[in-house]
Amino acid sequence: MCLCLVISSLPAFADEGMWMIQDINAALEKKMQARGLKLSTNEIYNSDAPGTAVSDAVVSLGFYCTGSVISNWGLIITNHHCAYANIAKLSTPEHNYLEEGFWAMDTKDEIKIEGEKVYFLKRVFDVTDEVDEVERDLAKKGQPAGMRKISHILETRYKEGTGLECILSSMWAGEKYYMSVYKVYDDVRLVAAPPLCIGYFGGDEDNWEWPRHNCDFAMYRIYENGKPVTRERSLRVSLKGYEEGSFAMVIGYPGRTDRYASPFEIGYQEEVNLPVSNDIRAKQLAIVNKWMDADPSVRMKYSDWYFSLSNSQENGAGMQKCYKRFRVRDEKFAQERKLRKWIESAHDRREKWGDLIPDLEKAYSDCAEIERDKVFFRETMLRGTNVARYLLRAGNSKDLEKARQALLDCFAGTDARVEKELLACALEEYYSNLDTYYFGEYQTKIWDRFGTDFQAMADYLWEKSLVSSVDKVKGIESLDEVLNDPLRRFLTETSANTFNDRDEHGKIWNERNRLEKEYKKALYWMNLQEGEPQYPDANSTMRITYGTVGGFYPSDGVWYNWYSTPSGILQKYDPARHDFDLNDRQKHLLQKGFWGKWGFKLNGRNNSMIVDFLTDNDITGGNSGSPVLDAKGNLIGLAFDGNTESLASDASFTEGYNKCINVDIRFVMWVLDKYAGMKLVVNEIDFVR
Repeated sequence: MCLCLVISSLPAFADEGMWMIQDINAALEKKMQARGLKLSTNEIYNSDAPGTAVSDAVVSLGFYCTGSVISNWGLIITNHHCAYANIAKLSTPEHNYLEEGFWAMDTKDEIKIEGEKVYFLKRVFDVTDEVDEVERDLAKKGQPAGMRKISHILETRYKEGTGLECILSSMWAGEKYYMSVYKVYDDVRLVAAPPLCIGYFGGDEDNWEWPRHNCDFAMYRIYENGKPVTRERSLRVSLKGYEEGSFAMVIGYPGRTDRYASPFEIGYQEEVNLPVSNDIRAKQLAIVNKWMDADPSVRMKYSDWYFSLSNSQENGAGMQKCYKRFRVRDEKFAQERKLRKWIESAHDRREKWGDLIPDLEKAYSDCAEIERDKVFFRETMLRGTNVARYLLRAGNSKDLEKARQALLDCFAGTDARVEKELLACALEEYYSNLDTYYFGEYQTKIWDRFGTDFQAMADYLWEKSLVSSVDKVKGIESLDEVLNDPLRRFLTETSANTFNDRDEHGKIWNERNRLEKEYKKALYWMNLQEGEPQYPDANSTMRITYGTVGGFYPSDGVWYNWYSTPSGILQKYDPARHDFDLNDRQKHLLQKGFWGKWGFKLNGRNNSMIVDFLTDNDITGGNSGSPVLDAKGNLIGLAFDGNTESLASDASFTEGYNKCINVDIRFVMWVLDKYAGMKLVVNEIDFVR
């Protein structure tokens, strides 16, 4: 490799911020252009000229992921892991699209995904005054004026006026409100999805790590009236690519951040919530992974559940570690001291917020012990097993046949061996960590009978349950049999109210929430008065973030290059490990090394290809699948992950460490072209050199 690609200069720091797409003001535009942007504000977002702006080609996938339009025929690209649940849902034992991949060589082969929706933002505008007006009107009428009611009134008003989907969003804990207007398509079809050995190469072990070697993409197409939708705007795909220091911007729908959190909230997460949930989830993952490795049928049933749980567990564990490493609580305490001084410097602020900080600190302290207990309850009784959701669904049904079907679905979606081991784990955590105060009558009876023999306890509850036998389920004659199922009874005997009612915990927790919101409002007004640029926390509204391509120092003396290549895939290849295995065709093509027009020139020869690359864009969950765009708005990649060092970023952006991991769009095209042979789809796309 050329020495100039190995020895890199110190990285340029990114500008923090997930900025609202409609609020790119002159100052922000100037900053972005100083970084290298070649577009004007109106070329990025322009609600008055449909189809003229880059953002017109960016979509939300059900507000859990982002995608973008890359052809005039409604072709949408997103991440493989965003499509994972849909691919799993469409798979069968005969056609396991997760393991084999899916390639629609003709539009007639595209498969409709029931329940999927794609949202195109048409415009977004400030409705804070209207929210205040509706709130006052409801108060005059003596009616409840909660946000659910206010949202319904305003969303209905604008939906009737526009004929489009309208969603009200709160910013800065309710100091500002915005209405987003969307065109929604609900006929969404799967076009392309690589097998796991391509789309999720490295699996759980590589998650949140660098270097990565994923081709993390999938393709949908949107239809209307049975025909592919012709879009006003699609993104052009860059064949030129980028280099270290190149400008990069990401437009997408980040889900949730908590950048205005108090230091007491960080302390709660670091000491109360995360240690418990991370530990229990790690044990659950070990159980399921063991069975998935032992039996392919278990892998197929649990792959989606395992993927989701492993992602959240690794995120939580990394968050806990990064809170400590980057001293996030100290940062928040410094912010709190500044806020305290600002409050105390004016009489009106002292009147409004004088007791806010000490009251908030006390509320967190008073809540800690019972909240810890609630985490154990949540992670064991509510989500400690998969079978619980089937039993709860059946028990909540008012129709006997629907209840029966929910239980029959349980046999198709779970494995008894796995569930009994998960149940034993949940029982051990529940009984070993909670005060007997929380145990119901039946739970106490089971405890008295089995003591600490949790596997015997699990076996007993399982054998007594309807879920132990298909014949038992088929023989159900009344809903009472479902409601009185021993396992269901055990899992539901204690409720969240048991915790909320103890020592008036519910009231204290609600007061804690109110004070935390008030803290965020005070920070907003302090920053506004002092002229500090600020963006609201992410809340699944469209945002833009900008930065540059580049590597980073994860720790002292260690430098990570800004891109990975196919050679890294072959280096990681291990046929004995599912997550690092390659199929024969993939391995042959990688070894052959013919990259064609999708490669880049190194040492004067077209002999390599970028697989994944790093930028310092400020992203979070929900940004997955977001287009990574060059200075002219051309597509260069898809954001799909963050690095381990960025896992405190929901609460704090750490300069020099927060990295966005992206798949190179040319690698995606190589897979479509050389591996899958999808020439028709490739020919739909507009490429720019």
